[in-house]
Amino acid sequence: MFEKFSGFASVACVVAGIVLFGAALAKAAPDPNFHVYIAYGQSNMGGTADAQSADKAENPRFKIFATQKCSGKGRNTLGEVYPAVPSLFNCGNTISIADWFGRTMADSMPDVTVAIIPVAVGGASIKLFDQDQYKSYLSTAESWLQNYAKEYASDGNVTKTIIDIAKKAQQVGVIKGFIFHQGETDGGYPDWPKIVKKTRDDILKALGMSSDTVPFVAGELLREGCCYSDRVSKLPNSMDNTYYASSENLKGNGVDRYHFNHDAYVEFGKRYAEQMLKAVNRKPVEPVPQKPFGKVEGDSVVAGEPAKIPGKIEAENYDINGIGNGNSSYEDNDSENKGGEYRKDGVDIEKGGDNYALGYTQEGEWLEYTVNVSANGSFDVKAHVASGSETSGFSLLLDDKELVPAKTVPKTGEDWSVYEDVELGSVKLDAGKHVLKLLITGNFVNIDWIEFADPSTSIRTNFAVSKTPVTYDVFDMLGSHVGRVEAATSQDVSQKVRALVKQKGAYLVKSRAGSTTIRVMK
Repeated sequence: MFEKFSGFASVACVVAGIVLFGAALAKAAPDPNFHVYIAYGQSNMGGTADAQSADKAENPRFKIFATQKCSGKGRNTLGEVYPAVPSLFNCGNTISIADWFGRTMADSMPDVTVAIIPVAVGGASIKLFDQDQYKSYLSTAESWLQNYAKEYASDGNVTKTIIDIAKKAQQVGVIKGFIFHQGETDGGYPDWPKIVKKTRDDILKALGMSSDTVPFVAGELLREGCCYSDRVSKLPNSMDNTYYASSENLKGNGVDRYHFNHDAYVEFGKRYAEQMLKAVNRKPVEPVPQKPFGKVEGDSVVAGEPAKIPGKIEAENYDINGIGNGNSSYEDNDSENKGGEYRKDGVDIEKGGDNYALGYTQEGEWLEYTVNVSANGSFDVKAHVASGSETSGFSLLLDDKELVPAKTVPKTGEDWSVYEDVELGSVKLDAGKHVLKLLITGNFVNIDWIEFADPSTSIRTNFAVSKTPVTYDVFDMLGSHVGRVEAATSQDVSQKVRALVKQKGAYLVKSRAGSTTIRVMK
């Protein structure tokens, strides 16, 4: 066949045709497993509660289409797809209904990626989203509200912004539904249900879609607040393919009469997801709970008993992964175990520390450990860690509530092979079974273990900086004395021990002037 073509021009035409054909195919093939949801409303949709550590853990299958430029979050191009991390609706540090709606949808449908198109204007009437009323509405609105709307569109036409970005989304995925929360401003507006329907229908018409195939989920207002009524729960009576998420038992922020608190936003987002899953006739995957780690047997991991507190929790002994919403035991940015050691899933484990250690960590990754606290009380917490930079860090959460704030790990050596103890302070724990979460807050910290000690029985071995050199005896892990070094800092000790010893491995270094003990890896 190719013998029939001669000359550079003929070959060039063939190549050009192949390229154009490939480009046309790529453009014409949005991913059916990339599900996009339009999220709009006023301040409760935008979110007013400060994000906590668990909210900031990135889910690789939860994205947003940028509707505002937020250079501090790396969102520099409108309409482009970025990780869905707080804030979704502005450039701050708040969470909204959409945060946990998206996370729950992604967890419930492990075969898809979920994305949000977020537009919310605090204090706005539904008239702002009606393209026939927005100009007259903004002309008499307060300047702060006008400026708020202009953050999404220079002329205040926020619905056009939704439509424009949704058209871009249709090139790569499928618009699957709406989530909506608005109404606090419109308590006395009798046409509210009619205009809500109009805003949805106008968007669908512009996108060439029908409400038959695009569900709409609205959420009730704060029940203990100023503006609650049954209008939202009655929307399905006047809008086809419409559902509502209940706000029953969700609490306010205690500051005003309009807004929910942090935990309510989390639960509300999950309730929205429950309604959307019902609407799309998609059953969540059959859940399988995560289980405490027991031991590794060949390529398999066997379940065991929860880790004990007080006690030491080895970083590599995270829970066995479950299936479904809330049953994942870890989040890693890729599916490869870069260290290639110990376990066969996506968590990066390498030789290091006492034996194995968590390595190649990146911000937003996390691991969970089922623990059993023996009794109510205070516990001293420390971790055995290594870092070759000054920006590594992590935090600890218990039952998804912050336990130890983000801790920056000091540089312990040049190549992440020098491990040292880092004190994390004292925490109060309640007796019983809990889930401890280790969240990476700064790239590339290696973590060997985390220890919770009863302060009445614990012996501190953290390294103290001395003004003058201190003499240390060096032992191998069999207890044989291999030499002696003098140093004033932990880094000096590590460097001198590594220069002294010949064989690679772990060495125990004990001070001759006190009880200080550290471990050094070569």
